[in-house]
Amino acid sequence: MIDLVLLPGLLNDARLWAHQAAALADTARVTVMELTRDDSLAAMAERVLAAAPRRFALAGLSMGCYVSMEIMRRAPERVERLALLDSTARPDTPEQTQRRLDAIRLAETGGFDKVMPTMLPNLVHPAHLQIEAIAGLAKSMAKAVGADAFIRQQTAIMGRPDSRPDLGDIACPAMVLCGRQDTLTPLDRHQEMADLIPGAALVVIEDCGHLSAIEQPEAVNAALRGWLRGAGQ
Repeated sequence: MIDLVLLPGLLNDARLWAHQAAALADTARVTVMELTRDDSLAAMAERVLAAAPRRFALAGLSMGCYVSMEIMRRAPERVERLALLDSTARPDTPEQTQRRLDAIRLAETGGFDKVMPTMLPNLVHPAHLQIEAIAGLAKSMAKAVGADAFIRQQTAIMGRPDSRPDLGDIACPAMVLCGRQDTLTPLDRHQEMADLIPGAALVVIEDCGHLSAIEQPEAVNAALRGWLRGAGQ
């Protein structure tokens, strides 16, 4: 049985991956890592590597992909398979960095409770905004992560490099997955990653925004199961 390490996104905790951890328990030993204690991708990656098995399959969503790509730069020999969900290999634009700085300032001045409601329309499919198991869960996870960890995470994200030049070095079986209606990291960003990673499979999940693991869990479970079993590789 393969070891599977799952990495959450910004303002997400282990509940982001609860559906996948349960559904894939017959196929993999699943560990969901915490990414709340560090303010750089390097430190996050080193913490994951210190806690992870010697060899493992790795899947990240959003910020979790940034950490995954950092892990691939540092210890590619330890990763058996790679899945990148709802993310981008590009660095922030100046406009994106400014939005992060504005959100940090809001959190620092007592307005953290306004952060997730502001972000949510860009995180999920419009049809999911009133679904408690999706939008309500996103808000609950954000509250649990808290303002201090949010600031650390945003600082790490702003400091990420352009990972596109490194993707061609990835030699393990890889899958790139995104929600069709992901407006935060659109489909063309995923096509770009899939084109740059040798032999990578691209999977598009319909009726789905950025938080695919909780928006369309069954479809994501099926894609991850095929990826773990080597379908199409």
